[in-house]
Order: sequence, then C-alpha cells, then structure tokens
Amino acid sequence: MPTTFADLGVPAPIVALLAEQGIETAFPIQEMTLADALAGRDLCGKAPTGSGKTIAFGIPMVANVGQAQPRRPKGLVLVPTRELASQVRDELALLAGPRGRFIEAFYGGNGFGKQLNALRRGVDIAVACPGRLMDLLNRGDIKLDAVEFVVIDEADRMADMGFLPEVRKILDLTPKDRQTLLFSATLDGDIDVLVRHYQRHPVRHELARDPADGAKVTHFFWNVARDQRVSLCATIVAKSGPTIVFCRTKRGADRVARQLEQSGIRTAAIHGDRSQSQRERALEAFHRGDIEALIATDVAARGIHVDAVSAVVHLDPPADEKDYVHRSGRTGRAGADGVVVTFVAPELRKDVTKMQKMLKMTPGITGPDPDSLPVLDRPVRKARPAAPRHNDQERSSRSNSPRRSSRPSGARAGSSRRERDDRWNTEAPSGRSTSKPARSGQSTRPAKPAHASSPAGGGSGQAAKGGAAGSRKPRRAHVAAASPGPASSTRSRRSAAANPDKGKRRQPSSGRG
Repeated sequence: MPTTFADLGVPAPIVALLAEQGIETAFPIQEMTLADALAGRDLCGKAPTGSGKTIAFGIPMVANVGQAQPRRPKGLVLVPTRELASQVRDELALLAGPRGRFIEAFYGGNGFGKQLNALRRGVDIAVACPGRLMDLLNRGDIKLDAVEFVVIDEADRMADMGFLPEVRKILDLTPKDRQTLLFSATLDGDIDVLVRHYQRHPVRHELARDPADGAKVTHFFWNVARDQRVSLCATIVAKSGPTIVFCRTKRGADRVARQLEQSGIRTAAIHGDRSQSQRERALEAFHRGDIEALIATDVAARGIHVDAVSAVVHLDPPADEKDYVHRSGRTGRAGADGVVVTFVAPELRKDVTKMQKMLKMTPGITGPDPDSLPVLDRPVRKARPAAPRHNDQERSSRSNSPRRSSRPSGARAGSSRRERDDRWNTEAPSGRSTSKPARSGQSTRPAKPAHASSPAGGGSGQAAKGGAAGSRKPRRAHVAAASPGPASSTRSRRSAAANPDKGKRRQPSSGRG
C-alpha cells in the first residue's frame, strides 16, 4: 500500500496543499527521509536526480524553520546552479504557503538590488549559490548566525564545480547546533569530508536505482557522421516529442538551434552566455510547450527540473560517465518513460565504449534506426504554477530598517503602474505634454523654439547679449562660452572692445519692476 504524507507525520496544512497539487503519496526518497528530518535529525541521502529530493528536504525545512529578522535567515539551502536555485525557491514557496514563510533565491547573473531589498525586509529561507552568498557575506549584507536548518543539495555537483571551499566557509559561519541535511548522487571522497565535519551523527539513506524503473528509459548509441546529426536529431524530436539536445560548446548549441529551426523544429538555446532572464524564458517556454527542443550545454545537465521530457539526445557525447548520468537524468524522471540517444562519431567510438563499460552497460554502437525508437505517450504540458509571494506591506512590517527611498510607502507598495501614471497626469503642471512630473528645481515652462527671439528687456542672458535679440545663434554662443580656446579668447576681447556694454546685466525697462 502506498505511503501517504500524513502517514509520515507531515503537518496537515502541507498535506492538504500537496493534495491540491495532485501529490498524495510519497516517493521512495521522501518515505525514507521525512520522518528523521521532521524529528530534527541530521541526515545524508544518496539518490539519483529526479527522485523527489526537493520535497524530501522542503517539507521539514518549512515545518521547522521560524520567522527571521532582516538580514538573518533561519533556513539556508545551498545549490550549485542558478537555475536550480530558482526552481528550489519556487517549490519551497509553494510548500511555505500555509506557514507564511518568505523564500528568496540568491545567485549571480542578476544585480544585487532586488536581493538586498529582500534581505532588508526579512528572508526566512535563503536558497543560494555559494559564489553569490560569499559576495553578500563579504559585503556584510547577510549574517548566518541565526541559521537553524541547512540543506546542501547536489553536493557532488558542487564538488565537481569547485565550490566545496566556499561551502565549508559558509558552514563555518552557521551555528554548531543547526540541523544539516545533505543530498548527493555519491557519498564518497569530498562529500564524505562534509558529512564527517559538518553533520552530527547523521542518518544515512541510500536509494538504490530500481531495475524496473531503469528499464523504462531506453538507451541507444548510434554511429552518426557529423553532417547527418542535425537531420537525424530533427527526426527524433518529431517522433518522440519534447526533447533536450546536449552540445559540447556554446557556439555549437546556437548553431544547432538555428539549423533545427530551419528544419521546422521550434527550439531555444540555453548556455552560459545567455543572461539569466533569457535562460528563464527559454525554460518557461519549454514548460509551456511553445518550443519542442531545448538545446543546451552541460549548464542544464544538472538541477534543471523540466517535467515531461520524452527524449534526451547527446549530439556531442559527454566527457565522462558522470556527465552521461546527469544529462540523461532529464528524462525518465519519477519512473516515467524516456529515450536517450547518443550520436557517436567514428573518432569517438573508443571513448564511448569505455564509458559504457564504466556504466555497466552492454557495449555496442549500432547504425541509426529511428524506426526502433519506442512510441511514447505525448505528455500534457503546462506552465509551472507561480510561487506565492508575500506582498510588500507584509514583508516591510517585519523590517526594522528604514527605507532609503523618500517616496511615500503608498507609492512603493499597493500602487499599480496605472495608478501611479494617473497620479502623475493629475499632478503635472499645465502646459506640459508629458505625464511625468517635473524634477525638483526644474522649470515647468514650455521650452521656447530655437528660432524665437527674446522679448525686449526680459530674455535669457545669451539671447540678450550684444546687438539685436536673436542675431547670434544660441548654439554657437553656448559653445564659445563653454570651451574658450586661444582663438575664441581673442575674438572675445575684440568683441568686448567693439561692444563695451556686452556682458553687463540689462536693467529692467520702466514699468516692469
């Protein structure tokens, strides 16, 4: 009989929220870890990607973490990539709805402004990449002395990316009596160092890959010449449905995306040269089904949770067996069916055969045969639900620090853009064509045309200088006055001799006071 979340001791409001999302029974990794985590014990979990780890650590974190003070979060989740940080933030925000906890993600690729504002208002759980978190710590914008609950997610990936020194520095700044959860695909080497130094008598849970689940993902290794790769890839996408295509280089990903578009496949590329907003838009378009193929480098191979991916194509074979597992894990998630196809150029046969042996696969590379691909049910795809966010008024009420802006709070929170525009239109001085207000100290009179002459006795200083009004071009006079060189100085002296009154303030005419 399937285990429900209520059976595992999950609080009733969270159980009800999960039921609304159609999640009623626990995945194996959740069934193994939830009871210990809810009881406050440290644990380390070994589980493959797509096994439901975010809910496994998200439920106890949301249930146990208290309300934070500004700049001092109570919960901390460390992740290797900004895409994963954004997705973990959204999933935790959904779980945190009943308790009203505020979640924010901190990663590079974006400015500091929004993240600093969130910290000033109070962030209960911070989801962070190590690099950006170290920047905030060095600036003094965040303190970790109040952290009660720490999660290290995808620890092996952080080790591969060289983040472990930063992770250790961050953990050294948190209280010793915190609760620490660690999840990783492996628990040896550098990961074991984190377990021994930063966890207290942790409970170990290892989720072995179920052979029945593994049989649901079919792997193909095809001998494909380089000039045939794009056309064959288009055939796979057309037959299988939503597909992630992995390329070795960023330039190669862009080129393949263009070529697939020319073949009639709607695509988007995602790699390190794309801005964070571009990457998020591409992922959201893939979620909605607006594009059929996501062309990616290894930046998307780990931590990107994309529902209903039917196939993965390794247009360029991965560098090693770990990358193969990480890439291929984008399909067949949570026991779903999937297809993985690797294109093998003749010069790479030896390396791919070695990788197959390391993965304990039956070595073999065959000719391409699209007809042998299994027919998969086309998934129903929809956009991810928006994570609930607390409004500005609720967050600002928790902050003890004053706002830097001098605008009234009503202009910052609770006022829509249309309301602000209406206010500017109402308050704008008469005669102005724009709806924006004049800046302080700025004249509100309409600008005079450049060819208009000043009225006698009341014009601007430049227009009133010398002879008749308007006889000298304003631009020329301005340039001469602004940057007097040797030649212009000589002309000025000659002009002064010819016009003794030039430069003197004109006296007001009679009757104008």
